[in-house]
Amino acid sequence: MFLDYFYALKNAKLPVSLSEYLTLLEAFDQHLLGPADGSEAIQKFYTLSRTILIKDEKYFDKFDLAFSEYFRGIESAFKEIDIPEDWLRKTLEKELSAEEKSAIPRLEWDELMRKLEERLAEQKERHAGGSKWIGTGGTSPFGHGGYNPQGIRIGGASKNKSAVKVWDQRIYQDYDDHQELGIRNLKVALRRLRRFARESVHLELDLPGTIHKTAANAGYLDLSMIPERNNHVKVLLLLDVGGTMDEHIQRVEELFSATKSEFKHLEFYYFHNCVYDFVWKNNQRRFSEKFSTYDIIRKYNQDYRLILVGDATMSPYEILQPGGSVEYDNAEPGAVWLQRLVQRYSHYVWINPEPSGVWEYRQSIALIKNLMADRMFPLTIHGLEGAMNLLSK
Repeated sequence: MFLDYFYALKNAKLPVSLSEYLTLLEAFDQHLLGPADGSEAIQKFYTLSRTILIKDEKYFDKFDLAFSEYFRGIESAFKEIDIPEDWLRKTLEKELSAEEKSAIPRLEWDELMRKLEERLAEQKERHAGGSKWIGTGGTSPFGHGGYNPQGIRIGGASKNKSAVKVWDQRIYQDYDDHQELGIRNLKVALRRLRRFARESVHLELDLPGTIHKTAANAGYLDLSMIPERNNHVKVLLLLDVGGTMDEHIQRVEELFSATKSEFKHLEFYYFHNCVYDFVWKNNQRRFSEKFSTYDIIRKYNQDYRLILVGDATMSPYEILQPGGSVEYDNAEPGAVWLQRLVQRYSHYVWINPEPSGVWEYRQSIALIKNLMADRMFPLTIHGLEGAMNLLSK
């Protein structure tokens, strides 16, 4: 069984070696799993094999998929349910108005689980278009093909993206190279932009220096201390907010959180769609507490790495035309301000949360990409790694 498991991981394009496989067998023979059965044994074996076989976080998602596929059916993480297939066959779909949607009650987690158990015990036949039973096309919180603000999707494809639980949904998050990012692997990608310097006021032990000084002191301990190493890279982060960026709030928040964690010298400001003559720090007071873009350019010198984050999705007039901003009558077009920024900072990139496959179909993205000298990267692990590598040169 274990040899087939090894080949399954290899077929999934995971970089697992024969020596790592032998280490896993040795760990298993030494009973490192401890006493366990059922789902607990599967979970322990998952943890042990991932620890031994996978050496890079970016392969976690592929490993999860391969592991789930190989051990599918051995043990379910959830209680088995038997729902007849015809109950979930979609035959109709209601078109609901905004008022009708807002009137549908929203059930919390415990209530959802309790009512699901009740439906499984009571339901004896297929239902469609209703608001209570497991079925399709209605407003029930159980089933698929209809609408509910907070339900459990059973079967079918994602439609409204409002389900709090999807039956057979994968437990682990996506860490593949071209998938959306989580904070942990964001931090891993951002660490490529590091330049350490001993500028801290805090001290740490200089082990080589201590050994040398102790030896020179006839064996009497002579501690040598040096300043801590800190990443001295300075980052100026400009974030697009509002409008079409609302679709990307979660991922941009994760990027923002990871960036604040990784860089001690970080300055950030907001803009909307394109950078014009002012930016801001607080979205509630963006017109009353403005910061001149000219002042930003003068205040932060060329040591800063410039990172702009935005979907670059707007009317081309907002980039090319004076007065083109959707919010006020800007005296100069956005293109002029972007050119000033890239001329000021020799290290700059644009991070775009929109999938790169749609870039060629949006004129505004092409314009921004050209103004940024093609230094536009998608908000994926692969894209972020490329951006950090470019900024570190």
